[in-house]
Amino acid sequence: MTPSPDSRGDISEVKFLTIAEVAATMRVSKMTVYRLVHGGDLPAVRVGRSFRVTEDDVNDYLRKSFYNAG
Repeated sequence: MTPSPDSRGDISEVKFLTIAEVAATMRVSKMTVYRLVHGGDLPAVRVGRSFRVTEDDVNDYLRKSFYNAG
């Protein structure tokens, strides 16, 4: 489990990304990001009717997703 922003330091230093920004960073569709969020694979904060994902959580997810093919 990813540490909460409080345990990482000052919350004002945390950069939040929209679902569209996460999708662009990962080069996947927004629906794929929504599936990751709803499936619990990518932590997110709900703000009204939308979600925000920390940049650190996106980087952690990508780091953990690498594997060697072959």
